[in-house]
Amino acid sequence: MVAECATQPDIQVPISGIGGIENWQDAVEFMLMGASNVQVCTAAMHHGFRIVEDMIDGLTNYLDEKGLNSAMDLVGQSVSKYKKWGDLDLNHKRVARINQDYCIHCNKCHISCEDAAHQCIEFYTESDGTRALKVREQDCVGCNLCSIVCPAEGAIEMIEQPSDVSMTWNERQRLISVFGG
Repeated sequence: MVAECATQPDIQVPISGIGGIENWQDAVEFMLMGASNVQVCTAAMHHGFRIVEDMIDGLTNYLDEKGLNSAMDLVGQSVSKYKKWGDLDLNHKRVARINQDYCIHCNKCHISCEDAAHQCIEFYTESDGTRALKVREQDCVGCNLCSIVCPAEGAIEMIEQPSDVSMTWNERQRLISVFGG
């Protein structure tokens, strides 16, 4: 919704990002898509107002890391990459890959994938006898749940999978209407 508003040239009021903001990364995503401010409600109810201080600290560190002077420098920077759902590539695929050098073996990725996603993360035994986790990439749908629940930075990476054919939902619907379905 934020990007929809940001792409409309006749909307000249500040856009406020609301709904699902739980950390500084969420706030940055809303701002990149055009929100000049964000609001937090449920997350503050769950975690208290300390969450706002954590967001400010995280955002400040992010801005420093990116060499930006102000949070306003983020506003709208990703709007040009926004696509309506009908224009998204149906054949776009990403899969999760676990980096054993960063994995802390908490098994949160396995639990979330097993119980709420596609059951494609499995245990295996390495040559030294230690147990590790691996993604069956052919079964992974790229939902990103495993990387969201993973507390170890860099342990799970989402890898682009090349596709020979690109087709959007709009193109598919057009072909069905022309050739029948």
